[in-house]
Amino acid sequence: MSALSTRVQAAINLTNPDIAIRRMTQDDLPQVKAIDQISFNMPWPDSAYHYELNENPLSLLWVAEQKTPTDAGSPPGLPRIVGMIVVWMILDEAHIATIAVHPDYRNQGIARQLLAQALITAIERGANQATLEVRAGNIAAQKLYQRFRFAVVGNRPRYYKDNHEDALIMTVSQFDKTYADGLQSGTWNNGCPNQE
Repeated sequence: MSALSTRVQAAINLTNPDIAIRRMTQDDLPQVKAIDQISFNMPWPDSAYHYELNENPLSLLWVAEQKTPTDAGSPPGLPRIVGMIVVWMILDEAHIATIAVHPDYRNQGIARQLLAQALITAIERGANQATLEVRAGNIAAQKLYQRFRFAVVGNRPRYYKDNHEDALIMTVSQFDKTYADGLQSGTWNNGCPNQE
């Protein structure tokens, strides 16, 4: 982990000190898939996370791990994974492919921690913008992304195959070291790094 990521880790961990954000490993996949299945009407296929972790060099994968030992919800001897994020690096763009937090751990700042770490890493890797699709009806997710300065720039009609709901395309265009410094310092204005 780079010095910038170490600093952002310290800043964002103030949100929930019992959660550590770290890179996803093979051992995490069963719990990651379980979170995906419980979180989405259209979860990724079983092979998708294995592919992203082991075969796609353009993927950045992170998990949120509960630091406090627990017996519930995790295989013996393994940490409890409570959230995950996958980001694709496409040229100079970070595309948020998926992000989810286990329902028992939502509204504790974990998605914010995951997203901050992923965005910092993307900037370190040369991204100068970030984008994602979100369901038009998923207001909670939209509010999270707006806190990170994502703005709606378009839509994809009938994008989601389960119910033909539209997807909103959200992008952060001023995505640079200043943005990263705002995340890293923990200096937030309504959840967003302070704007100059």
